[in-house]
Amino acid sequence: MTADEFRSTLEESMSVELERLGSSKLLIALTDADLTEEQVLRTAADSECAAADTFETWADDEEDEGAREAFAEFRDQERDHCDRVVAMLDSEDEVTDVEGGPMHDRLRSLETTVDRLGGVVGRTLVGNRAHLQVVNFFVNEGNERRADSFRELRVETAAQGDRARAVLEDVCDGSEDWDRARAAAEDVIDVAYESYADSLGELGLDPKPIC
Repeated sequence: MTADEFRSTLEESMSVELERLGSSKLLIALTDADLTEEQVLRTAADSECAAADTFETWADDEEDEGAREAFAEFRDQERDHCDRVVAMLDSEDEVTDVEGGPMHDRLRSLETTVDRLGGVVGRTLVGNRAHLQVVNFFVNEGNERRADSFRELRVETAAQGDRARAVLEDVCDGSEDWDRARAAAEDVIDVAYESYADSLGELGLDPKPIC
């Protein structure tokens, strides 16, 4: 399997979950229906900072050199993302008690190189949709400067997925490894979707699109 085939296979198998995660209801779920600029930013900052923590752990104990270098690069990039989002907050209080939600909990549970790289790909597909909704939010708020900032974060996060898929081509030794990477990616997406659906359910909303 190639890197491109891996992504297309993953997007096909998780098409329903990814389509629903791309809904405008995503921010409602992530912010618990508190659609203020401050809360949207704090939610985004929490996710970026949580990712930095995850990649820091992976960079510290990863045995494969190529994956370790990628995780260290992702760690530094996510720290920068976190700083950039925090700088947009009106409050000068630092973002503390970073949680990141169930998806980041699942990512941190991954231990093997193949699983982690698959998890990165899954996370970037979810992040692509979350960043797009934040971009749309700030466009609707008439704040093009912030919308442009999140467009940049979206592009940079998507590039992490490309890098992870490229490293997978180097470390996967046959179909079993690719299957494991795919299972890890699907699991990460599924956890993100279940969290989204549960949050909407608590708000009395249906995650299914209105036809």
